[in-house]
Amino acid sequence: MKKVIRYLLPCFCLFLCMGAIFSGQMGKLATLGEKTGAQGEQQRFLEYLDQLFREEITANTINLHYTLKNPDQYGIREYPVTLGQVNTQESVEATAMLENMQAALKSFDSKKLDPQYAMIYDMLEDEVELELGAAELYLYQEPLRPSTGVAGELPVLLAEYTFYTEKDIQDYLALLGQLPEYFSQVLKLEREKADAGLFMPEYAANEVIDQCENFVKDTENNYLLDTFADKVQGLEVDQASYIQQNEAVVAEAVIPAYEQLIAGLRDILSELSGQEWNQQGLYHLPQGTAYYEYLVRSYTGSDLTIKEMQQAAKERRAYDMSEAARLIREDPDLLTVSASYSFDLQDPVAILQQLQEKMAADFPTAPDTAYTVKYVHPSLEAHLAPAFYLAVPIDDISQNAIYINGSSNYQKLKLYTTLAHEGFPGHLYQNIMERSQDFLPIRSLLGTSGYSEGWATYVEMISYGYADLEPGLGELLMHDQSALLSLYATADLGIHGEGWSLEDMTEFFGEYQISDQQVLTDIYQLIVEEPAHYLKYYIGYLEFLKLKEEAQNAWGDGYSDYKFHEVLMELGPAQFDILRKYFPHEV
Repeated sequence: MKKVIRYLLPCFCLFLCMGAIFSGQMGKLATLGEKTGAQGEQQRFLEYLDQLFREEITANTINLHYTLKNPDQYGIREYPVTLGQVNTQESVEATAMLENMQAALKSFDSKKLDPQYAMIYDMLEDEVELELGAAELYLYQEPLRPSTGVAGELPVLLAEYTFYTEKDIQDYLALLGQLPEYFSQVLKLEREKADAGLFMPEYAANEVIDQCENFVKDTENNYLLDTFADKVQGLEVDQASYIQQNEAVVAEAVIPAYEQLIAGLRDILSELSGQEWNQQGLYHLPQGTAYYEYLVRSYTGSDLTIKEMQQAAKERRAYDMSEAARLIREDPDLLTVSASYSFDLQDPVAILQQLQEKMAADFPTAPDTAYTVKYVHPSLEAHLAPAFYLAVPIDDISQNAIYINGSSNYQKLKLYTTLAHEGFPGHLYQNIMERSQDFLPIRSLLGTSGYSEGWATYVEMISYGYADLEPGLGELLMHDQSALLSLYATADLGIHGEGWSLEDMTEFFGEYQISDQQVLTDIYQLIVEEPAHYLKYYIGYLEFLKLKEEAQNAWGDGYSDYKFHEVLMELGPAQFDILRKYFPHEV
């Protein structure tokens, strides 16, 4: 369960969050100039994208800061300092604005655009259509997901909020001061969800409460105090004054905000006590299937139906298990070796260095960049992913950070493949390659989790071949891991798409000799809490395998893994059907 923390989206997904910026967009189009012909149409579209980027990126200051190191170089000199809004009225307004955006896009003739810009047009059009189709399902969204929700991710984003200038310090302190109001809005949404019969399962709410309690239990040593002091070092500012201000706002705003969230969730649980509400998947909610279908498309970027995904997972699992069986038939000792082998390389920096050396023959060389490996603070270990990567600003690729969760049981090859997923040739590599392509800034806000996590999973599987293991062992371990991921993906599709109960999932896993009831209960509850989460990884992975097969068939003797990866990096992240549209048919 690895992830990229890329944008803090306050309850809305990308384009519902964007909705508030589209007021008057149709009128603004008229100000882009009286341009005619293909060249004029393209210039008008580029000016529109520039406006769109600047307005969207300033709608949330954390998004802005993580995307741009130097906003003024993008024409952004003044902006509101805000965490964004979380309320039903924003959803209503966002829908109207999305409709305006859809009309604005229709005013352009995409056939007159160069391919790189036509691709952006297609991505925007696809996203707007998807979001409009799900606009009425606003209350189904869950900002407090135990593993990937704002309560857990926000402290990490704040801890890594880099101070380039004194203005950054001031923005940061202002954001901390807004946390009580922000969480108040989140709680209001949660009460609306409870009133509508859509509140999260009781065990999920208790996990969020536990997560928040861990964060506030040692207020005098909260890690937002230490990280702040470290970050102001070297800046020509009144460090002592700002450190004092930070201590005050953590004590008077941040800690009370989390305590407010704890109390509010407990109140909702108390009000629901004695009532029955859904403790299973989205399938069991009135419009849960429609919302799940939306989530699947939004998260994966795949146009496969749920049934097609089930079939694809089943077929790949059968292939992986067949290949694993073949390897064991050819070398029966592999079964014993796979359980007892040792892998001594456990230093993260040494692993990342070796991965860069091993991948050189298969992947284009990335620009030189710095990166740091850090460990999740103990107060967050229980609820954050085993590892994750924080994406860099588009105008500075030197701020890379990979976090390792020290509570994860990294043994043998696990840390190696995890760092391949998060680092090279995974998230870190893909992000700095994207940043080096000279894309328009708007591209940094597009794409899907299915692309980023699918890519990272795809290269994680490749990394089994980079480890210096005895012949056949890496391939066997890779097929085992791929098959295991397929089980999680199938369970996700079954729980939310078909209504599987815990008993149904237990029966399914039992077919593969997995029967520990506590483990299965934990898996079931995690999948209920995080619908479509595993599909980002596995369906995205299968889409890359499918793209590779299509490239091999189309390019023939001209195919190489290096060329395939080079083309992907040149195209950049996008929904998979759009990638196919622009993928070259020959090389």
